[in-house]
Amino acid sequence: MSEQLHPHWRIQYIRSRKVPGAGSPFAALLAANDDETNLILHRGPRCFVILNNSPYNPGHLMVLPNREVGELSELTSDERAELMDLLVLCQRVLQQVMSPAGFNVGLNLGKAAGAGIPTHLHFHIVPRWDGDHNFMPVIADTRVLPQALAELWARLKPAFAAA
Repeated sequence: MSEQLHPHWRIQYIRSRKVPGAGSPFAALLAANDDETNLILHRGPRCFVILNNSPYNPGHLMVLPNREVGELSELTSDERAELMDLLVLCQRVLQQVMSPAGFNVGLNLGKAAGAGIPTHLHFHIVPRWDGDHNFMPVIADTRVLPQALAELWARLKPAFAAA
């Protein structure tokens, strides 16, 4: 007998997949000026922070430049500095709100390296806890997230605003 899981929240991600060459969906989210709906936690002069809508773990954030840039060499020095400052801010906020035991921070450049949106580079910062691995990702290729994204956004947003 097989069990079925119904991760209904994934349909938003599936439907949002863009046609190759259609540009960055991040630019559209930023332009919409609806931060709560689009899960944007912080807007800076050159870069912003968004809650990943298809997270690896609760609190999975992305930090990216406001403009669509696919390569590190295309960033200005001010953008590079702001990206790093925002990664530090994200770690501080996640530590304060969620108390993780550690973090994974990464950047995938190019489709072959796993970049889902290679035209708009973005850093991932993923909070980790001791024992946060279980059989679901290994056996069923499924992640179980204990908190709705909107609820988590509401917890994180005040900490970013206060920073």
